[in-house]
Amino acid sequence: MDGLEKISKDPRVRLRRNGEPDFAGSCVVYWMQRSQRALDNPALETAVAAANELKKPLVVFLGVVPFFSHANLRHYAFLAQGIAETARRLQQRNIGFVLRAWPHHNLIKFCDEVRACMVVGDENPMREPEHWRQVAGERLSVPLWTVDADVIVPTQLLLREQYAARTIRPRIHNWLDDFLRPVCNASARTQWRQPKNLMSLDPEADFLSEFKMDRSVSPVSTFRGGTAKALKALKHFLGERLKGYSVRRNHPDLDGTSQLSPYLHFGQIGPHTIALAVKDADAPPEDKKAFLEELIVRRELAINFVRYNPDYDRLSSAEPWAQTTLAAHRKDERTHLYKAGQLENAATHDPLWNAAQKQMVQSGWMHGYMRMYWAKKILEWSRSPEDAFNTAVQLNDRYELDGRDPNGYAGIAWAIGGKHDRAWGPERPVYGKIRYMSLNSTLRKFDSKAYIAKVSSLLGELSPPRN
Repeated sequence: MDGLEKISKDPRVRLRRNGEPDFAGSCVVYWMQRSQRALDNPALETAVAAANELKKPLVVFLGVVPFFSHANLRHYAFLAQGIAETARRLQQRNIGFVLRAWPHHNLIKFCDEVRACMVVGDENPMREPEHWRQVAGERLSVPLWTVDADVIVPTQLLLREQYAARTIRPRIHNWLDDFLRPVCNASARTQWRQPKNLMSLDPEADFLSEFKMDRSVSPVSTFRGGTAKALKALKHFLGERLKGYSVRRNHPDLDGTSQLSPYLHFGQIGPHTIALAVKDADAPPEDKKAFLEELIVRRELAINFVRYNPDYDRLSSAEPWAQTTLAAHRKDERTHLYKAGQLENAATHDPLWNAAQKQMVQSGWMHGYMRMYWAKKILEWSRSPEDAFNTAVQLNDRYELDGRDPNGYAGIAWAIGGKHDRAWGPERPVYGKIRYMSLNSTLRKFDSKAYIAKVSSLLGELSPPRN
């Protein structure tokens, strides 16, 4: 037990249900949700360590449901593309894998079936998954630990919501050497032998056909899910795009970004894998520093925001100064007003905004710089800042492969609600003191014609989504 207690003291571990494991049980269960990978996964490593300490086999349980908020066929297809590979990688490490789909997805019933000694899961700061973890902690009869596996520095060490990058950065860097270390990827010492009558779907099979889910948005051909695809994208980024990243990343007309966000969102690759590879890469220091700032400081600021601000997907998450200035300009005349359907169909007067919207709808991804411009124009063209925030969230979550994610909510809150920013002057109509972006100022920063042409070329290669 001393060994198990030592494992539980890891700052990444959160004890959801305390107590001694059921020593008469048959296995340790790893409840896989956010971290859908068998590589460099601190939550999985915690489960392996616990299983080895108890001299029990380890089985991974993945239960897929069709009713996750704002998710549709596009997201589920990407998720499903990585499952078979994860199962194979787990098998290589002597770890079992059981896949179930709604309505057979219940963790509690599964743990009863296999007589779990204890359960280890991954953390997820989003509202709905956090509720699932709370319920599981109440209903399980064995210990439940959850592990912060998709950040470098554990979110719970920060204790409260951080005001801006400048406040979280020194805290992150203070702990970075302690937590940015290779993950061991150990094997389970006791082999999992699946009971003959235990229900489990074939990871290679198409289980999505039985789901009654939102099928109005088609899967994309621009990205394919899975850890192998994520590692291939990382290798391409290191070899072709990391050099010059500090400058090229803000040029939507260039291929200067990693495009790893879909894989990070689904946990098919982890930040440790990426950060350590970038640190060791043959690239200028300023480019590596710029990328690690985005991957660690900015991304973990977004996760901190969602963890500690319950209104993260609403305008009420904004700072008081931002809510005050937006309220003061609530009745300002809008030069253009668009309904949500017009925005969704990229039917505005602005060709640059339309191109960004089309890029997202067709490819499932939008360049980060354009996301800022995209959200700010929605504020400018909506009847109220609340309507703008809600519209941006709906569109982002519906079409982006990395939608329904802390990064997306923090980005919208920054663009529309001044989150993690400061008041800017002079005040402008509609925006008030919120940082302003105009078409003309944006056009001076990159080759907009090249970007629009690039999106048009992309649209010519892709079939239109089903709306």
